[in-house]
Amino acid sequence: MAYIQVVAGLVLLVVAGDYLVRGSVSLARRAGVSKLIIGLTIVAFGTSAPELVVGVDAVLNDAPTLALGNVVGSNIANVLLVVGLPALIAPMVCSAPRLGRNLVFMLFSTVIFMAMAFGGVFDWTQGLILLAFLALFIGYSIARRKACPIEAAKELEEMEELQQKPDSYRLATTFVVLGLVGLIFGADLLVAGAVEVARDFGVSEAVIGLTLVALGTSLPELITALVAAVRGHCDVAVGNVIGSNIFNLLSIIGVASLVGPIPVPDSFLQVDLWVMLGASLLLVPFTRARSHVGKKAGAVMVLLYVSYVVYLAQSAESASAMGMTL
Repeated sequence: MAYIQVVAGLVLLVVAGDYLVRGSVSLARRAGVSKLIIGLTIVAFGTSAPELVVGVDAVLNDAPTLALGNVVGSNIANVLLVVGLPALIAPMVCSAPRLGRNLVFMLFSTVIFMAMAFGGVFDWTQGLILLAFLALFIGYSIARRKACPIEAAKELEEMEELQQKPDSYRLATTFVVLGLVGLIFGADLLVAGAVEVARDFGVSEAVIGLTLVALGTSLPELITALVAAVRGHCDVAVGNVIGSNIFNLLSIIGVASLVGPIPVPDSFLQVDLWVMLGASLLLVPFTRARSHVGKKAGAVMVLLYVSYVVYLAQSAESASAMGMTL
């Protein structure tokens, strides 16, 4: 039953997240909200909605390390898989200057996040700081887009091409309601199933969060990146990953830590956080002008992710065997 809950939860999260974004964008357009604000807020928050709801639900169900594992694991998967897999299909050329600036902020957010993690716990004070940095990022992004109308117009054109929205007001409202309900039920199913699976395999909730939950909640970004790669929009694919990682670090743990404290296991301080930072640094060469993510680079990224998952599985097995011996 636990495995059915996990699969059903993941499916609900992916579908509900998509419905929520499409319905919210349509309603915002009808309310007169500019495309610029929609792209930088509703769409960005929407793609991170599955991780956000899962994080809050995990804290409420006394599984806070699952929330932390989900964020760290999603950021690792976003870089190594969401960028790596599309590159295997079609090498992507990156040239937009905004990618480099956003990458700098993502790396800055990652370092701040790690520094807080070494304090041993994320509580409401750290949560407020993370959310303040998120507000700063959104405000800066809006100001910069308004100062560069040509760049903003190109980005919005690509967003419109990749985003199908309902035209009817009633249908858009239905999409939003269904999306919210689906996210809540999907998160509850996923967290309950993931905790049960962790117990069955004798591994920690953190490991399940880093792997199964993280990979599942990264599916919307992966699907968007695959579509963008096929259409030759590397800027959209890589930009989506950078934006999603920023929102994951700042909004998900920021909001979840307001609900309850999130302890940081020693394994995160020793390995997982550093893997997240290393994966983030891999994007630096690919955001330079006229650089590209080729098939070889994509294969290396996917291989690194598989190696990381194998390491987690072996570490969990060793920990389980040690526990049985004791």
